[in-house]
Amino acid sequence: MDAHWSHFPHEADVGVRGEGDTLAEALASAAMAMTAVITDPNTITPREPVSIHCRAPDPELLLVDWLNALIFEMATRHMLFSRFEVGIDGDELNATAWGEPVDVTRHQPAVEPKGATYTALEVTQLADGRWLAQCVVDV
Repeated sequence: MDAHWSHFPHEADVGVRGEGDTLAEALASAAMAMTAVITDPNTITPREPVSIHCRAPDPELLLVDWLNALIFEMATRHMLFSRFEVGIDGDELNATAWGEPVDVTRHQPAVEPKGATYTALEVTQLADGRWLAQCVVDV
């Protein structure tokens, strides 16, 4: 897996960007970028699996739904995630996110994401064949 994630500036919110050899890798990398907005992903032990299923008519909406599903799981389970296995089948995403309950002392969360937005939303296959998935997350 040759995946990569990064951030890009956007006023008071933060842009998350994932890259990968496949669409699934790019979406997993975008999730890792979102985790890195909250805390250092290396502080999260990926010990508890959570299954996530999304369906959307195009890859851009699938990215937003995926990130919002993760935000929902983080909020309702009081967890952080640091490992993502994503599968794409047509307009469906089936994933497992591994993480652990939030430990404020160890994780020192900087922000709590409120939602992925359509701002700067882009999911595309690049000229070199790799995939890019990005959007702005409201924090």
